[in-house]
Amino acid sequence: MTNPTPASGRPTVLFVCVHNAGRSQMAAGFLRDLAGDAVEVRSSGSAPKDSINPMAVAAMAELGIDISEAIPAKLTTESVATSDVVITMGCGDACPYVPGRRYEDWVLDDPAGLPVEQVRPIRDAIKARVEDLVASLKLPS
Repeated sequence: MTNPTPASGRPTVLFVCVHNAGRSQMAAGFLRDLAGDAVEVRSSGSAPKDSINPMAVAAMAELGIDISEAIPAKLTTESVATSDVVITMGCGDACPYVPGRRYEDWVLDDPAGLPVEQVRPIRDAIKARVEDLVASLKLPS
């Protein structure tokens, strides 16, 4: 594994899922909330939807995190190449591999089409993983 913190001290983390409408947007919301400006947060999808999953928005709002303005974005090789840490969530081989990047694959259910009651456990699993990620980045206090 490479050092996830660049010399600038501000790592870039890219969250990737298929539609960039649920899991990756929730993870990005948690990381922004937990790390603030200490991390550059990005998210994208291999086949992005037109809009974010309203149940993901609702589940995050329950915790006081607003992701309603998030816009799904297309995954590019450049976005991977300019990120220090790449977290994939169900996008398989669609994510390009760039040597020297730290990769993690988080196996999580897709919240697409699920009611908020079933999105909450996915949200909570993402939160726990983002908390672990923040600890691993060894951000300045």
